[in-house]
Amino acid sequence: MNPLVTNNLRGICFIIASTGSFVANDSFMKFVLADTPPQQVLFMRGIAACLWCLPLLVISGHAKAWRQAFNVWILLRAAFETLAVCSFIYALSHMPIGDVTAIFQISPLLLLIGGSIIWHEKIGVVRYGLIAVGLGGAILIAQPGSASASPYAIFAFGCAVFGAGRDLAARKIPHDIPVLVATFTTLVSVMTAAGIGSFLFETWSQPSSTNILMMLTAGFLLIGGHTFMFLSFRFATPAVLAPFYYFFTLWAVLSGIFVFGNLPNWLSVAGMILIVASGLLSITWDRRHKLATKN
Repeated sequence: MNPLVTNNLRGICFIIASTGSFVANDSFMKFVLADTPPQQVLFMRGIAACLWCLPLLVISGHAKAWRQAFNVWILLRAAFETLAVCSFIYALSHMPIGDVTAIFQISPLLLLIGGSIIWHEKIGVVRYGLIAVGLGGAILIAQPGSASASPYAIFAFGCAVFGAGRDLAARKIPHDIPVLVATFTTLVSVMTAAGIGSFLFETWSQPSSTNILMMLTAGFLLIGGHTFMFLSFRFATPAVLAPFYYFFTLWAVLSGIFVFGNLPNWLSVAGMILIVASGLLSITWDRRHKLATKN
């Protein structure tokens, strides 16, 4: 088999595994959220993830690069990720996992707007139209004004906005900084913020042995998700991998149905289809535009 095809297939397998790991991590957190305050859940998950990540840093030899964790772009990325995760956990605690994840999928579309405003990247009428379609899909999922609408949907939208800010900051991180260093910095940032938030605003709940085990598993899956995502880009280009990013929605919907028994209504399904379709069409349009520019 052609080595390029083999590497692309490996990259695709890794990104599918990555999205599955992240959603499995979210599923374990949602279980624990049933009897534990949101910030405490994040704090516990953060401790577990750091316990898994720290040995990897040492084994890989990247622990020596700890000073690079204070790079301004890494700190800015960590700050946006902290806001995104805190928003996500509040949405997840009150909404179906499929709905929350699908709304978050508008983040790449918001990233286009951010790139246009900050980096002056050209979007064009077609892309603005696709962004509008994606946002319309998110509104269908949130269903404002309906009896099934959740006020916590605003946190899902906030997560998407902060996620776009995180990715904008990530573009400026120097390539010589190890991914594990950036990941560990983010884990510590989220854990610290959640710990402070839990101490100030929540009543601590004594975790059961089952919940501790779930958080250890969630931490492991979180590190697995980051690792698989990193490996996917080692084997394949972003252009090849981009369509498979939307496996997030597929895994989340399957988890919602088979794990939590949340069957999305037809408006939510329509919204998910619009978000995924707008994202995929945006990727296709970008490829054609680049080919046309080259020719």
